[in-house]
Amino acid sequence: MKFNWIKACLVLISFGLLAVVLYKYMLPPNLDDIKLADELHPIVAEKKDELIQRANELDIPIIITAGYRSLEEQNELYEKGRLNTGNIVTYAKGGESLHNFGLAIDFAILNKQGEAIWDMDYDGNDNRKSDWMEVVTIAKGLGFEWGGDWPGFKDYPHLQMTFGLSLRELQQGRQPKGQ
Repeated sequence: MKFNWIKACLVLISFGLLAVVLYKYMLPPNLDDIKLADELHPIVAEKKDELIQRANELDIPIIITAGYRSLEEQNELYEKGRLNTGNIVTYAKGGESLHNFGLAIDFAILNKQGEAIWDMDYDGNDNRKSDWMEVVTIAKGLGFEWGGDWPGFKDYPHLQMTFGLSLRELQQGRQPKGQ
C-alpha cells in the first residue's frame, strides 16, 4: 500500500482548520484582550432616558440600578453566593456580561414610599396591570431585550441591546455601530 500524500496533506489541513476554529470560537477569551466600554453605549443611554420618561408618563417611577460595570464589579457580583455571603445573582463573570460592554441596564420600580422594589405584581399606578410588565413592554418597544424572556436563567431586572452582535463577537473586539 502506497502512502497517499494528498490525503495526508488534507488531514493536516483539516486539523489546522479545526485548531483555528477552536482557538477563535471555542476557547474562553483572554480578559486582557477584551475591548470593554467605560460607560453606556450612547444609544443605550438615550433609550434608558426615554424608558424612564415613558414610564413616568404612566405614573410608574423607575430607577436604573445598574448600567456599565467594570470587570472587577462584575466579578464581585459573580462571587456573591459563591465565595462571599448572599444569594447568587449572576452567572456571568467579568467579560461575560453585556454590562461590561455598556450594552445593558438593570431597573427597579419605586413604590409610593420611594423605595426600590422588584415586585413584578406591584400596581402602583392602580390600573390593574403589573407596573413591571408595563415597563418591560415600553423597553421592548424601545429596542431592548428583556432578561425575563431568556430560556434558562431569568434575569427580570435586566434589559440589553446587542445590536446584532453575540457576546463572543464583543469579546473579540467587534463594536456596535454608534460607538
